[in-house]
Amino acid sequence: MDLVINPRYVSRLTRDTLALILAGGSGGRLQDLVRWRAKPGVYFGGKFRIIDFPLSNCMNSGIRRVCVLTQYKSYSLIRHLVNAWGSLKGDLGEFVEILPASQRYSKEWYAGTADAVYQNLDIIRNHKPRFVLVLAGDHVYKMDYGPMIAYHVEKGADMTVACIEVPCEEARAFGVMSVDADNRVTSFTEKPEQPECIPGRPGVALASMGNYVFNTEFLFEHLIRDADNPESKHDFSIDVIPSLLAEHRVHAYPFRDPSTGRQPYWRDVGTVDAFWEANMELLETHPVLDIYDEEWPILTHQAQLPPAKFLFHEPGRTGVAIRSMVSGGCVISGSEVLHSLLFSKVYVHSYSRIEDSVLLPGVDVARHCRIRKAVVDRGCRIPTGMEIGFDAEADRRRFIVSPKGVVLVTPEMLGQALHYVRAEDIITRR
Repeated sequence: MDLVINPRYVSRLTRDTLALILAGGSGGRLQDLVRWRAKPGVYFGGKFRIIDFPLSNCMNSGIRRVCVLTQYKSYSLIRHLVNAWGSLKGDLGEFVEILPASQRYSKEWYAGTADAVYQNLDIIRNHKPRFVLVLAGDHVYKMDYGPMIAYHVEKGADMTVACIEVPCEEARAFGVMSVDADNRVTSFTEKPEQPECIPGRPGVALASMGNYVFNTEFLFEHLIRDADNPESKHDFSIDVIPSLLAEHRVHAYPFRDPSTGRQPYWRDVGTVDAFWEANMELLETHPVLDIYDEEWPILTHQAQLPPAKFLFHEPGRTGVAIRSMVSGGCVISGSEVLHSLLFSKVYVHSYSRIEDSVLLPGVDVARHCRIRKAVVDRGCRIPTGMEIGFDAEADRRRFIVSPKGVVLVTPEMLGQALHYVRAEDIITRR
């Protein structure tokens, strides 16, 4: 595939591409982790947000014209985008624009993924792209989009769908496709009850990553056609893609490492279990997702914080972190942190023990606490002597316990009104 390996050709294609990141989803399977934020705005990996991964992929791929489409509880996400991604060179044609649901074409909010793009057609048209790259904003992975766009051109495709191989039992959560010998998509079903396996590969299905390349005019034509269909749910996977297969060239692009041919790291961190597992994977000696890769950096907003600090070294009271990641501004004061990931400004007071857990920014753990296999949301204040992750029945009465036993703790579950003030609280304070 000469076009794919010609860097100059690929760079011209990426300059002619506008990326649209769909970041309006609620991510309800993450339960109370998305009570106050959209799924793409959820914290990940000690210092990042999930949205930083597709955005960093765009920057590293040479795609510097990006629009982020937001809707559900977007304040935290928008604030992060402004702080982390607002410094591109507009005079060089580089930008990350935020496109909130604003009822531009109707009195409705975004009704589906296709409708979200349709409601911004005038903005897309003003940017005059040759190609439109539509990306899911809620997956964790590293991917060079340039070869995918070159593949799209080489195949003469109208639309190209990035795909991965997944076990059939997991494929029920994805759009599942079948392809011919030339990787042309012959069928596409969203979240099938009985996913079709790859021929000769029992137990394995071909699933959509939610990443698409379109020829721009082709995209406009079919989004307008879909918008005029009162029977449509206005979703790419449910409506648009299946409607194209009979008469148009829709190709699948296998997500592969060009040097090894293997399928790279890709995670849908859409459940509490998946979120916890993906964070724990980063603690391995040689993690599959290398966030230390200087050739493909993951970019984000860097708060100005002091280094992490570890206090005390005496019997029963030593500040230590083993097989863990500890972010800036953290203080581990006479406590043990084992196989855990601490985001910024976490304070663990003396005589406590944190194990197999993810603590989001600003968590404060008082003395004599024990926390195991938990995800503790931003700003939680864990009271003195509390134990989490040791008594499943007690945990279920106070918190949320996932199917695999991960305990999700939020300020509201602890009776801490971090995000809102109740009427009775106001009355009490008068």
